[in-house]
Amino acid sequence: MESLYDFSFELIRWLQNTYPQLEGFFSFITSLGREEFYLALFPLIYWCINKQLGKAVGYIFLTMVTVNYMLKEVLREPRPFWLEPDVGLVMEDGFGLPSGHTQFATALYLSIAYWYRRSWGWVLAILFIILMGTSRIYLGVHFVHDVLLGLLIGIITVILFIVWQRFFAPDFGKRILGQRLLAAMSIPAALGVIYAIIRLIIGEPDMSVSWSAYMADAELSGIENVFLGLGALMGLAIGLILETRDIRFRVDGSLWQRLGRYVVGMAITVLLWQGLDMVFPESPLWLALPMRALRYFIVVLWAAYFAPKLFVRINLATADPQPEMSLKL
Repeated sequence: MESLYDFSFELIRWLQNTYPQLEGFFSFITSLGREEFYLALFPLIYWCINKQLGKAVGYIFLTMVTVNYMLKEVLREPRPFWLEPDVGLVMEDGFGLPSGHTQFATALYLSIAYWYRRSWGWVLAILFIILMGTSRIYLGVHFVHDVLLGLLIGIITVILFIVWQRFFAPDFGKRILGQRLLAAMSIPAALGVIYAIIRLIIGEPDMSVSWSAYMADAELSGIENVFLGLGALMGLAIGLILETRDIRFRVDGSLWQRLGRYVVGMAITVLLWQGLDMVFPESPLWLALPMRALRYFIVVLWAAYFAPKLFVRINLATADPQPEMSLKL
């Protein structure tokens, strides 16, 4: 590992010293991989642009959040600025390997490019993934191998998504509601069981490492984000299936209708996101963690189910009629 660290430190210092004027640019690029950005992006796609794409990238992203932080907990690798503080241009909690920003960007933007299948879309997706990965190295928050592993996991995710879309999604849509709910809920449930087993196996972190001062915050960040992902994924699984049964809203309509959906929907989304954060306790940890999962469950369930229901009710969206029964047992 030392040779990998040394190579990354040389590259980080070369980038920072050769292109100091790019610090602001790469700080902006990396900000597009934060929670707040995705909180604004996914409702925009799902409510206003392409409903089916919004469903797909929502599942992909939230699954990736959970898997990424589970892997970080297993590997417990440091960030560059934990070893060499002078290279850190921004501060980050959580372990370094794999790079979540790179993993999420790869899975998200390649999935969107595949969905639309335009050559310019693939070019933009690849360009932005490269910029995101480079920003993480430039800012001193990830080693090169962190970024490469995040890239690899993101690509594998897109391949699995394509396989699902081509071979399994049509059949799944014909299943009865109970089967679809059970299948969708089984993913976060299974990930939760796997995470509990992992925690039992890996035990307590090694506090003898030189960067042990960062260990406590990294452990807490990892646990919190796994619970975030599990709660949000469960809310999405339930919300989208219930929306298909009860509402079936359409994303078409005038520009003012789409704008109205986004403004009204995001106002309530932010109110829930911030309000529940203020109300729910931060300690003790045994209570704070399930409350964190519940917070994101509520926020995502609102966005996936209750927001579309409100849009239809106040005439900001129309709804498709109830489809004819075509069940597969």
